[in-house]
Amino acid sequence: MSIENSIRYEVSHDEQTGAEAVVEEPELRGSVEQEKQAKVDTNHYAAVGRGLTLEAEERLAAREWEIRRTRTRWDAREESDREARTRVVVERQNEARRRRFEKRAASVDKWTDTRRADPRASMAAEELATVNQQARRIHERVRTGTTTAALSKRLARKVADGVDIVDASVSVTEAEWLAPGTVVPIEKLGEADRPEVCLEGRVTVLWDPRSPAISQVGLIEDETGRTKFTAWTKSDMPLVKEGERVRLRSAAKSWYDGRVSVALTGWSHVEFPEREAGAL
Repeated sequence: MSIENSIRYEVSHDEQTGAEAVVEEPELRGSVEQEKQAKVDTNHYAAVGRGLTLEAEERLAAREWEIRRTRTRWDAREESDREARTRVVVERQNEARRRRFEKRAASVDKWTDTRRADPRASMAAEELATVNQQARRIHERVRTGTTTAALSKRLARKVADGVDIVDASVSVTEAEWLAPGTVVPIEKLGEADRPEVCLEGRVTVLWDPRSPAISQVGLIEDETGRTKFTAWTKSDMPLVKEGERVRLRSAAKSWYDGRVSVALTGWSHVEFPEREAGAL
């Protein structure tokens, strides 16, 4: 036998031996029941879950339970009046809280009680005329947004409490002068309990600023007094002239050596009543 035939014989013999070994191994196959269970385990959502973490799975299950519970509510219908009934309940609660607050406020100030009648209704005609006259004077003098009727009612309450009409007028006038947004008389600047005030007057003196940070400095005066004003350069306020009447809004108060003065900041405004009247 040649060497080539010998090699072919050995290779053929080895292939036959390997084939016989494969055929001799037992075939491993699942039973019908096992295949059915495998399909269930692979496809059924209850077995494999929804691809979520345990926390997300519990949250989703809780949400589904909430939806089911909401759908079984007795008024889960298109014409449900649940929102309307909720508004009624909230309005009743708010009304109850408002009444409790008014009751507590009335224990401090009896005139805050809405059930109390207007004191002007029980006044004599002459006394009521005096109250209304004083209210008009206060309105013309202070020039606030408060109506004459509101001022008259405040005066009548003080008179009903036993205060003289003159003292009542002074009290109401001072309260109006010191109210936020009101033009405060210069002599009352120190009494205004707020950091910014509004004042009006005539510029009587202007000085040369000693610092480039100050654009203008001078004195402003009205019929009650005068005070110093300073306009900072960064505030970019319009320049004023001596003898000109100006109205300074949102001017910042400051104190030096026991005296009050004002400064114009970026929040301030300068108005010129005489210029505006001439333009009209």
